[in-house]
Amino acid sequence: METVIITGGTGLIGTALSKFLLSRGFQVIILTRDPKAHRSSVPGISYAAWNIEEQSANEEAFQKAKYVIHLAGAGVVDKPWTNKRKKEIVESRTRSSELLIKAMTSIPNKIVSVVSASAIGWYREILSQPAVETDPPDPGFLGETCRAWENAIQPVRDLGKRLVILRTGIVLSNEGGAFPEFVKPVKYGIAGILGSGKQIISWIHIEDICRIYLEAILNPAWSGVYNAVAPNPVNNRTFTVELAKRIKGNFFIQVPVPNFILRTLLGGRSEEVLKSSHISANKLKQQGFQFIYPTIDAAFRDLIPR
Repeated sequence: METVIITGGTGLIGTALSKFLLSRGFQVIILTRDPKAHRSSVPGISYAAWNIEEQSANEEAFQKAKYVIHLAGAGVVDKPWTNKRKKEIVESRTRSSELLIKAMTSIPNKIVSVVSASAIGWYREILSQPAVETDPPDPGFLGETCRAWENAIQPVRDLGKRLVILRTGIVLSNEGGAFPEFVKPVKYGIAGILGSGKQIISWIHIEDICRIYLEAILNPAWSGVYNAVAPNPVNNRTFTVELAKRIKGNFFIQVPVPNFILRTLLGGRSEEVLKSSHISANKLKQQGFQFIYPTIDAAFRDLIPR
């Protein structure tokens, strides 16, 4: 069995991806600061130590692995963007990338490919056309974070390993992330339209993002940056109304949530909620990737069965 190292393996994507890879016959090693706190009873999933502050990592894990999936990074929307939190968001990504490179440089290994997460926060708001992978980064905080994140992992190429970077949209899953937060008010018959409701949401179903990661580690034709988003983004109003119809039928009301309320509640994080992120999935499609959930209707039918 081939072995995959996953950093950030206890997060939303990492948890789903570990199970997904296990079902495909892989062994999974999740790097964590405290392996004893995450003892797995699942055959095929194990935990190994790494320490980003000390820049140390378990040698045996890297000796066993053929692939690395790098998801580690502090949550972007979990806490207010204080200067301390911003520093943590950036350094959790760049320093963890530096540790991976240090480990693969100093520890003999047979790793052939590294797939690193990034985010569509890379892109500035473009209203005229969908953003593509060659577009420059947004000069704001998230754009600069993504730029530093991607730059930090680039030396992997110098080690002779194939590197794929996935700029991921909003991941739709019942197990966490943004989707349950959209669902909560709808269960009470309230469809909250954020701001104008016209801002585009580029999203991806959890199963499709897992399939993208699998293809990225295995397919030697994949290299460089890809937008990991579904091919049919929707605006906030459409997303919210279609979600409400799925859950409540016609028994809901649309409630506008003005910009100033979002700014009061979220501070700087409101910029991302109100920003239109129309991101192209064409590069994935050109590689032949077939989405199971290409439309929001298909995603909602799976996530909210009747």
